[in-house]
Amino acid sequence: MGCGCGGSGNGGGGCAGGASQVVVPEPAQAGVQAFEPVVEQARAADDQSEDEPSLELIASSEQEWPRIKVNGVAIAPEAIAQELQYHPANTRQEAIFLASQALVIRELLQQRISALDIRVRAAAGESEEEAATRTLIEREVALPHADEATCRAYFERNRSRYASAPLLAARHILLACPADDAEERSQARDQAQALIAELQAQPERFAELAMAHSACPSKEQGGALGQISQGQTVPEFERQLFRLPLGLAGQPLESRYGFHVVLVEQRLEGQPLPFEAVHKSICAELDQRVWQVAVAQYLKNLIGEADIQGILLEGADSPLLQ
Repeated sequence: MGCGCGGSGNGGGGCAGGASQVVVPEPAQAGVQAFEPVVEQARAADDQSEDEPSLELIASSEQEWPRIKVNGVAIAPEAIAQELQYHPANTRQEAIFLASQALVIRELLQQRISALDIRVRAAAGESEEEAATRTLIEREVALPHADEATCRAYFERNRSRYASAPLLAARHILLACPADDAEERSQARDQAQALIAELQAQPERFAELAMAHSACPSKEQGGALGQISQGQTVPEFERQLFRLPLGLAGQPLESRYGFHVVLVEQRLEGQPLPFEAVHKSICAELDQRVWQVAVAQYLKNLIGEADIQGILLEGADSPLLQ
């Protein structure tokens, strides 16, 4: 089991576990109007209480899946069922809607690709469909780029965001336990709290207790992780670690790997960065925001032009595609 702390105990700064595709944003949910399922046999009115939703999408038979067509092309119920796994939601009705919306958008893009006879070779790491979609967006969506003045104005409004990452020198004791074992995690938490109590009374015993209890290789160096900067640890551990002051943490830090007893020995705060050091990253961030808005509008244009049956989505008022 990895420890997720980012350290190997050799001064390398942690032992974090490890973690090109075109992702097309869907139109904003504000644009969703309604869902129009087709049910072969209507339920009797007295079978539905006043508290139940007026729109029932929980399928008990194939006939109860929504019947959706996009410019005459049917979306198969099996495709909706398969797509559900990618759209977690509070209710099954909402999940079915989101899955259906995604499939409608995918079909619209494929139809547009076919209409323009786009044929491209996929790059490494992408499918042919992804390559064709990327090429379609590049061809049909005009994207203005943020100029230096815009980037500098954004930098001035958000100076606090742009500083070098702080550095920490820390030790830890990992009490490892499976992420899905509630009982074992409760026991590990109790053990971590007991170790913290011992260390509050006898802080000089940290190395000894690390060797006796830690599941991290850093125990060989008394739990020392070396210098840790942001991005070297798993996110849930990092969020807690970089908020700690100097000294022994009063509570254990939880991660997917278990509970960590942490001692921060040194903390060097980050320094403000000049505009020149962050210019490219700001431009990329602003360009990404523009890209998302432009692609969402492009999809609304496709929806506005299409003959879509079985689901109502908000499209552009005036078709813009030629």
